Amino acid sequence: MIRDLRIAVIGAGVMGEALIGGLLKKQLVDPAQVLATEPRAERRAELEARYPGLRAIDDNLEAARWAQVVLFAVKPQTLPKVLAELRGQLREDALAISIVAGAAISQFTQGLDHHAVVRSMPNTPAQIGEGMTVWTSSADVSEEQRGWASVILGAAGKEQYVGDETYLDMSTALNGTGPAYIFMMLEAMVDAGVHMGLPRYLADELVKQTMLGSVRYAIETGAHAAELRNAVTSPGGTTAAAMYELEKGGLRTVLSDAIWAAYRRSVELGRPK
Repeated sequence: MIRDLRIAVIGAGVMGEALIGGLLKKQLVDPAQVLATEPRAERRAELEARYPGLRAIDDNLEAARWAQVVLFAVKPQTLPKVLAELRGQLREDALAISIVAGAAISQFTQGLDHHAVVRSMPNTPAQIGEGMTVWTSSADVSEEQRGWASVILGAAGKEQYVGDETYLDMSTALNGTGPAYIFMMLEAMVDAGVHMGLPRYLADELVKQTMLGSVRYAIETGAHAAELRNAVTSPGGTTAAAMYELEKGGLRTVLSDAIWAAYRRSVELGRPK
């Protein structure tokens, strides 16, 4: 489907490289089909050494004019400058894909004067091919272009199309920001283990495998999280004592408040400046 597609990645940072790496590792494209832009010479050399055959340049305009798919992976604060630079410069039949947090489709259609736009929200596990990306598209994106987007965004894990753009700000608060919640929980559990007296390496291994196994178990059983939790919680047992303290401490409320804060910030980022 994308064997002959020319793909430009504007801003080949961590997430941009994650998609490049996924496409090449799965042999969905040849390295010569990918053109990455990066302002730093040492970073360009690093990318070309890591992915032989890929070309990395510092000219966004050249990349955008060359590509059939232009993937924007720049920081939100850099986006207005990049859009102004590339306004009216994409090929008429090109597809623009954004992985920029909080950037609405309208920001791209107006900023680029181009109407075939996909907005997506990946997350950091994409770096190891275990990402979760939610995406949507403007009405001007063709079925063929949606197919391109599905393959490209799915190269670094799982992808899910939604028809309502407002879901993107919500998903940003869950899958986009979500790894940070998990990492904080992981960190807190390991530190508690060390506080009790376990060696850090052992606490770290116990917590990581417990998290990994628990998530896989939830996926494979398909059971509701409350059902799984209740199955672990014996009356008067250690888990019941722990759950009491978590509920008393307001874990659910704090976590919900954090997710809502991330959602509100995503909406704010998408508002016209």
